[in-house]
Amino acid sequence: MSDSNTQGVPGGAALITGASTGIGATYADRLAKRGQDLILVARDEARLNALAERLRAETGVKVEVIKADLTNKADLLKLEERLASDPAISTLINNAGVAGAGDFVGSDPDAFEKMIQLNVTAVTRLAAAAARNFVPRNAGTIINLASVVGLMPELNMPVDGATKAFVTYLTQGLRVQFADSAVRLQAVLPGATRTEIWERSGSDVDALDPNMVMGVDDMVNAALAGFDQGELVTIPSLPDAADWNNALAAKAKLYPNLSRSQPADRFKA
Repeated sequence: MSDSNTQGVPGGAALITGASTGIGATYADRLAKRGQDLILVARDEARLNALAERLRAETGVKVEVIKADLTNKADLLKLEERLASDPAISTLINNAGVAGAGDFVGSDPDAFEKMIQLNVTAVTRLAAAAARNFVPRNAGTIINLASVVGLMPELNMPVDGATKAFVTYLTQGLRVQFADSAVRLQAVLPGATRTEIWERSGSDVDALDPNMVMGVDDMVNAALAGFDQGELVTIPSLPDAADWNNALAAKAKLYPNLSRSQPADRFKA
C-alpha cells in the first residue's frame, strides 16, 4: 500500500473540492490545523464562507472560497486553469462526488451521466490539471477520494461502484506513470461514512449496521495517517494492510497470462 515518498502534506495551499460539508470540510479542518492554506471549492457558498471564517479565526491560515459546480463545464475549466497555473497550490484533494445505489433498469440515465461527470470526468480533469502544475516542479500531492464500493460489485451499486473503481485505478496508474517523480499520490477508500451524502442519494445511513458506519472525523484522521505512513491506497477500516497487499499479489499472478498469442486450452474444441 506504500508510496515511495513518506513526507507529510507539504506547505503551500490545498485545493479541496466538495469542501462545504462532510469529508471535504473535515479535510479542510485538519489541514488548516497543520498550518496549510486552503482553497475551498463547492456549490454552497454560504457554508464555504462560514467554514472559511471559522478556520481563519482558529488557525490563522489563509482560506479562499470558490463557488463552483463541477458538472458545469465552464466552472470546471476555470478551476482546471487555476490548478494548472498557480504555483502556490501544492495539494489537490479530489473529494467532490455523488453516491447512489439505483436500479440500473429503472433509473434515469441522466442521473447516471451526472454521476459519471462528477465522479469520473471532473476527478480526472482536475487531477490532470494538478499534474501539469506539480510534475514539472517535481513536487505536490494529489489525494483522490474513492470508496470500498469500487471493490465490491455485490453491493448492488453498479454505476457508483464503477466510478469509484475508476478513481482507485486512476491513482494506481498515475503512480506508475509518475514513478520517477516526487509527486505524492493517494487513493482513499472509505467504507460507509456518516455524512450528508446519504440523504442526498435518498438512502438512510441509520438503516445500516452501526458497526459498519464510521464517523467522518475518524475516517479523515485515518486517511491522513495513511498518507503520513506513505500509503498509496488507504482503506481506513482495514485492520491489516497485508490483506490488501495479498490481494494485489494475487492479481499480479494473472499478468503473465492476460495477453498471449493463443487461446487457453480450455477454450479449444
